[in-house]
Amino acid sequence: MSTTTYNPYEIAQEQFDKVAAKLNLDKAACEFLRQPMREYHFLIPVRMDDGSVKVFKGFRVQHNDARGPAKGGIRFHPQETIDTIRALSMWMTWKCSVVDIPLGGGKGGIICDPRNLTEREQEQLCRGYVRQLARNVGPCQDVPAPDVMSSAKHMLWMLDEYETIHGAKYPGFITGKPVGMGGSLGRKEATGFGVIYVLREALKNLGIDITKTTASFQGFGNVSQYAVRLYQQLGGCVMAISCWDEADKTAYTFRRKDGFDINALTEITDAYGTINKEKAKELGCEVLPGDAWIEQDVDILIPAALENQITIANVNKISQQVKVILEAANGPTTPDADQVIQDRGIFLIPDFLANAGGVTCSYFEQVQCNMNFYWEKDEVLQKLDVKMTSAFKAVYELAQTKNLNMRDAAYVIAINRVAQAVKSRGWV
Repeated sequence: MSTTTYNPYEIAQEQFDKVAAKLNLDKAACEFLRQPMREYHFLIPVRMDDGSVKVFKGFRVQHNDARGPAKGGIRFHPQETIDTIRALSMWMTWKCSVVDIPLGGGKGGIICDPRNLTEREQEQLCRGYVRQLARNVGPCQDVPAPDVMSSAKHMLWMLDEYETIHGAKYPGFITGKPVGMGGSLGRKEATGFGVIYVLREALKNLGIDITKTTASFQGFGNVSQYAVRLYQQLGGCVMAISCWDEADKTAYTFRRKDGFDINALTEITDAYGTINKEKAKELGCEVLPGDAWIEQDVDILIPAALENQITIANVNKISQQVKVILEAANGPTTPDADQVIQDRGIFLIPDFLANAGGVTCSYFEQVQCNMNFYWEKDEVLQKLDVKMTSAFKAVYELAQTKNLNMRDAAYVIAINRVAQAVKSRGWV
């Protein structure tokens, strides 16, 4: 599936423009909110283990901080682009707003492939990233977190570098840290569980019994693994899971019509979400092409990988049986495909509502760090459930009363809150 023909930043702006027109936002507010307030582009030289120096390109984008410090992950990806980071920072603004937490939107990235870097090289890259940004980020300015191919270990290196530069302890500077080093219990589960909390509420409203549903997932990283786990605990059956195979440079879909043993599957999955193909066959899985996940005869499709995965080229391969599309990934559906999905009457839960569990738990982590008092895991997940459920209900009720689709309803609530904050501050 091509990601080259769709620019995620243009898609984010197109989605914003559509809703801004519905809200009758004035010209200055539109201009201010449809692009980032600040961007940082910089180079990070790293001395490699072989003695050579390699220069990496890094970005940090702060889209809007009217409602609170910017918040957003740092992605490590060999095909990273500034436009992807711009789009994601914008979606982060709406994500924090739709679940009503006092944070703004930011995003970061480094063009690299950590799979090809040693531990020491990764550490130097993380520390170099923070050195370039140390004056422009912080617990009251911009709070990073892990994202694609970055982890708790990377966050701790970044925190250590930040604290070394500033000569004090700032545990609230970064979230997604290891538990015991300022991290929150429940953080690993948060995004995946949040996705399923929202699905649970949607199915209740649609009058569908979750125990009679089947699902197909794209991606098997952290988000997908915990989403699969909770979905199965609630009685759902996962029939297909696709993932990227770095060794073969291609994607595969694994299918088991009677459902997967999630524990056995995670045991044969590496840190980057790649399922071992041969061992999967031993577990009774069929191995299909990578894009087969979208064609399965299931009730629920859950894209949980990268952006631009459901496009006009493949949207018509979606089975007539599909009733719900749950966007666990950021920006997985392009606007032209979105229209087809809407025309078909499939109930779509938009990304910045569906996957807001991660940033909500990051907010909880920050709160715990700042007051130096940590909650039990059950308390974290209960608070997360309350936040996600109330956000879903607000969006669903607006969609019903104003006859909007769920994406537009979520945007109306999110953009409205940010626009009000910007105006109240006297910025526009």
